[in-house]
Amino acid sequence: MISVHAGEQLDHFQIEQLVARSGMASIYRATDLRTGETVAIKIPHPEMECDPIFFERFQREEEIGKKLDHPGVMKVIPNEGRRDLYIVMEWVPGRLLRNVIAENRKMPPERAIKIVVQICKALDHIHGHGVIHRDLKPENIMIDEYDNIKIIDFGISANIGARRITFAKLSDTMGTPDYISPEQVKGGRGDARSDVYSVGVMLYEMVTGSVPFTGSNPFVIMNDRLLNDPIPPRELNPDLSPELQEVLYRALERSPHNRYKSAKDFAFDLEHLDQVGIEDRPELQNWKKRRSPWARRILMYVALALIPVIVFGLLLYVARHT
Repeated sequence: MISVHAGEQLDHFQIEQLVARSGMASIYRATDLRTGETVAIKIPHPEMECDPIFFERFQREEEIGKKLDHPGVMKVIPNEGRRDLYIVMEWVPGRLLRNVIAENRKMPPERAIKIVVQICKALDHIHGHGVIHRDLKPENIMIDEYDNIKIIDFGISANIGARRITFAKLSDTMGTPDYISPEQVKGGRGDARSDVYSVGVMLYEMVTGSVPFTGSNPFVIMNDRLLNDPIPPRELNPDLSPELQEVLYRALERSPHNRYKSAKDFAFDLEHLDQVGIEDRPELQNWKKRRSPWARRILMYVALALIPVIVFGLLLYVARHT
């Protein structure tokens, strides 16, 4: 088990400072004493190393990182001969997209489109190598001073066709409630179109200042996504063009079959808004009609309560006619 602090050495890396910490791992800035390069080192918390599911995920994250080579994706640096479990990655300067959104509230559409097109092109590379990210959100996008992006944190990514880790066994493998796709909410594995959905949520948030679905807890948010339509983006930001609104609706289609089939198609429309045809969408009128899962639950309880009444009635009918 690894326990390191600033100033200590881990193999041939000099640990400088803790830069991020999650529920499963910590990330440190460090210097490679062999090359002098600054790197990021991801070290699992000691208690996580005994978890076989986490161990498998951690190894898979490193394997995925090694096979991806794109300017929009954080690189994993091979580190043969290490003594402990950790991942070495390139050091990415800049800020999280989350911080940029928090500072700007609503971004100018042109800036948001520039950022999202880059994310889509990096995703196209990722998907082309048979990988689904599954947890795209502003916290996993780095932005430099020129608005160039890098996708980070492949902790719950999966190779297409890999053995599935179920929602029931490990709920945090299914993404973040605000950005998770409807098919993942239902327990599905998800595919490239699920990542497209998550990017659509981010673009919606960047240009409107709000995520499309909200609620008092994660389950309310996820149910809202399954039952209702988001507020039309132009209701929240009248400066948006009808074409950009249409692109957002295509990215946020509840059914993956109706959604952009690839990140490449999503990027194309963003780069050619003048070619986007506008559909007469019922969502533009129906969004105010909010449905609740409680209505379904009440109907279910009523149906269950009626079962013994119906059974009693049938028995009484049979008794009287025999």
